[in-house]
Amino acid sequence: MKIIGIDPGTRTTGFGVIEIERDHISLLDYGCIKTEAGLDAHVRLSQIGSDLEKLIKKWRPDEAAVEELFFAKNVKTAMSVAQARGVVLEKLNRKGVRISEYKPSEIKEIVCGNGRADKKALQKMVQLLLKLNRIPKPDDAADAIAAALCHASKIPLRENIRSQQ
Repeated sequence: MKIIGIDPGTRTTGFGVIEIERDHISLLDYGCIKTEAGLDAHVRLSQIGSDLEKLIKKWRPDEAAVEELFFAKNVKTAMSVAQARGVVLEKLNRKGVRISEYKPSEIKEIVCGNGRADKKALQKMVQLLLKLNRIPKPDDAADAIAAALCHASKIPLRENIRSQQ
């Protein structure tokens, strides 16, 4: 099973693609969709959608883990991130990718064991869990990988519930 994790943002949208085979998780790809500052919002959102479509076509994920909006004090920033999330959710849905959404604190709790873990702790756990030589950068990509790992941890429980129905 392939899972794409997404950390939405207007300027930078992080992504991470993992694959689960039996009890082994592999990191297939990660990085960021970056948009140029100063472009109109609709142009930036269109680019996010287009670049995400390319990633979906390349990796053909079965499921997606999308980080929920963390309400910030800056309402303008929150609105633009919400718009980027909308584009991400629409593209994933249109391509038939099953979507799950997670709060940042839930991702940190699952991956680090502490819902208030800082970025460095999250990055370090991603590195350890995937046995990587170095911490994945930038932060947005590491956050997206963490979202995918969070989702992967819930799959055995979900499958166990399905088998009992």
